[in-house]
Amino acid sequence: MKLSDHFGKYLLIDFWAAWCGPCRKENPNLVNAYQKYKDKGFEVFGVSLDKSKENWLRAIEKDGLVWIQVSDLKYWHSEPAELYGVRAIPANFLLDPTGKIIGKNLRGEELHKKLEELLGNQPATGSKSSK
Repeated sequence: MKLSDHFGKYLLIDFWAAWCGPCRKENPNLVNAYQKYKDKGFEVFGVSLDKSKENWLRAIEKDGLVWIQVSDLKYWHSEPAELYGVRAIPANFLLDPTGKIIGKNLRGEELHKKLEELLGNQPATGSKSSK
């Protein structure tokens, strides 16, 4: 799966793992942000640093992570993590619609503020404007 196939929206690349307590604690915030902004041009792309496929899939289900999830199951030797220089998780990168990094490690209220700044006035996709 190519990340560039998902450009055109504001895209949060979220590095996490099922075994990472702080990651799992942040997941409800991500779910909330996704639900609030997904129809306004926001997408999440989860990259797991798990070793166990079973634990990874169970965490996705339990935490309600409905967006795209990928993992090469290589733990800290994950190719995407190495590419982005990730040395600790949770870690994330917010990309603009062209793929340029415009934010790093946005969590909690900070993520919501940034998304509101970028997308707060955007109409939901699929909504019809009245003339």
